[in-house]
Amino acid sequence: MLKPPSNQQRLMFVVTEDWYFVSHRLPLARAARDAGYEVLVATRLADKAETIRREGFAVIDLTKMRRTGRNPFSELSAIAELVGIYRTHRPDIVHHIAMKPVLYGSMAARIAGVRSVVNNLAGLGFVFSSRSLKARVLRPAIRRLLAPALNRPRTLTIVQNSDDARVMTDAIGVEPAHLRLIKGSGVDPSLYPMPHREEAPPLVVLASRMIRDKGIADFVAAATQLRRAGDVETRFVLLGSPDVGNPHAIPEAELQTYDRDGVVAWWGHRDDMPEILARSAIVCLPTTYGEGIPRILIEAAAAGCAIVAYDVAGCREIVAHGDNGVLVRPGDIAGLAAAIGGLLAAPPRRAAMGQRGRARVEAEFAQDRIVAQTLAIYAETVGP
Repeated sequence: MLKPPSNQQRLMFVVTEDWYFVSHRLPLARAARDAGYEVLVATRLADKAETIRREGFAVIDLTKMRRTGRNPFSELSAIAELVGIYRTHRPDIVHHIAMKPVLYGSMAARIAGVRSVVNNLAGLGFVFSSRSLKARVLRPAIRRLLAPALNRPRTLTIVQNSDDARVMTDAIGVEPAHLRLIKGSGVDPSLYPMPHREEAPPLVVLASRMIRDKGIADFVAAATQLRRAGDVETRFVLLGSPDVGNPHAIPEAELQTYDRDGVVAWWGHRDDMPEILARSAIVCLPTTYGEGIPRILIEAAAAGCAIVAYDVAGCREIVAHGDNGVLVRPGDIAGLAAAIGGLLAAPPRRAAMGQRGRARVEAEFAQDRIVAQTLAIYAETVGP
């Protein structure tokens, strides 16, 4: 590989899945390239490898790291692989995205002598959100490893919501000077033209990876209650594919059963989300997963949709209760149904919510704003 000019900084993104890099970080990488960085992407190469290469970014295949890996020897080999990548490509800055790359990448960066590290936690994930025995066992160990890794010089960690910032400082012990709050990965409002023009009968959508923690079953149960009540005519739709390899993925056969039963339609993965959201009345996300800020809720607000979500970290960063949507106590299916039904029965109210949501995105979550904030963090870690 040719060495960059002496005045050019080499920036490496580290993320487990190539599709996630394309969907959430590609605009940032383009902006970094345009700002003069040489951009490299280390990820597990699959369907989006050519998309990344066409951007002119150097691509490095992560063969060892898996999101759901638990075998100790495999996990050590993933750290060793990153050490080798860092020593070979000698990045000036590494940008780790999500919990495992943050933890393993920070260890590897210290061993390999990487000078500047930016960590990006899009939520605290399974370990800090789940009540399962496995999560409770892993949590203390992760805490002990994270604090020293994230408190190193020239290391800054981005969190996406104020709840996660409190956990990082109070429960994990990360010093506030090493934390930065940036609200999500941003969306381009121009992709969601206004005014919002929903179709009839009203369309209520849940768009996400099809995993149980996203509240799929609660959405189906709420839709069933509303169908039985028969007060409103509407269509309920699930959008997204099963997350292959995730232990909480909903099998395709189960999703097809929902579709056949006729209460909730399953449309699978779609690439035309701006057009679907432009026609939707309500976007619902009863997630209990430890997310930063769910991107679909930012997209929904940008499109002028009213939102119904569970009152959890991340969701309440984009949804102001009663302003641009309704927040419901987690697990309250009757409350979820009532919130959806109330908005379906009040078109002017949900239209006003949609307008306020769009204004909120333009002021706080626009892609240009998020990109500029992140580039400033790169410059801060390099420093004088």
